[in-house]
Amino acid sequence: MKEEIKIFFTALMFYTRIPCPKNIDHSPEYINKATRYFPFIGWIVGLISFAVFWISTFLFNMNIAVLFSLIAGVLVTGAFHEDGLADVFDGFGGGWTKAKILEIMKDSRVGAYGVIALIFLFALKYLALHNLFVKIDIKDHLFIALIFIAYHSLSRLTAINIVFTSHYSREDEGSKAKPLAKAHSIKEIFGAYLFGLIPLLVMCIFQWPFCLVILPLFLLFFYSKRYFNKWIDGYTGDCLGAVEQMAECVCLLTFLVLWKFM
Repeated sequence: MKEEIKIFFTALMFYTRIPCPKNIDHSPEYINKATRYFPFIGWIVGLISFAVFWISTFLFNMNIAVLFSLIAGVLVTGAFHEDGLADVFDGFGGGWTKAKILEIMKDSRVGAYGVIALIFLFALKYLALHNLFVKIDIKDHLFIALIFIAYHSLSRLTAINIVFTSHYSREDEGSKAKPLAKAHSIKEIFGAYLFGLIPLLVMCIFQWPFCLVILPLFLLFFYSKRYFNKWIDGYTGDCLGAVEQMAECVCLLTFLVLWKFM
């Protein structure tokens, strides 16, 4: 149990900016095992985002509440995944070889492709959330909380599937995501799927068609993996961040489409 708690706090420390006990470090062994809790981190980020949204609805209108919920998600994760998305668009937009793409992605500066991608990303998430909550009874707090938790956990499950089914592209050991590339046991895979799918299963108790979100998420995973393998022979940490962010948009847009036909 003590080891499992340490693995959880390692995941919390690696994927968020939430303070953790002082004895938790960036041990490659525990970071590798922490993938089992990656979707569960989505529960935490989703709950915090929902709490900020719910409190904001008492003080402001829907527009500002949705915006504050997005800001909360960025602050909790330290823009960890958004940074990956920007780097991927810069790398694949400006590079034509594996070496050049990886070089651009490692550059800490953000280029035009990355900035444009982030603008459209936040616009899509904001508009999707706003339009979805306009259609749903704002007093149905449980269901809205489930939406926040589900889209964060499912997006992380989609990204971590690339780790389970592909291999790491960079050869340098200094990369912060290198430990994730090591072999995974059944515990990591089972834990990721358990925490990734439970919120969706609970949502389906209220509205079963929401289970259809699995289809577009699978397509995103499949084509992203194939695209990364084609250009850089695998994935990097930035690739995982990009897939996670795109999966958030896919989740929200799919929920919005499905709600129109319920």
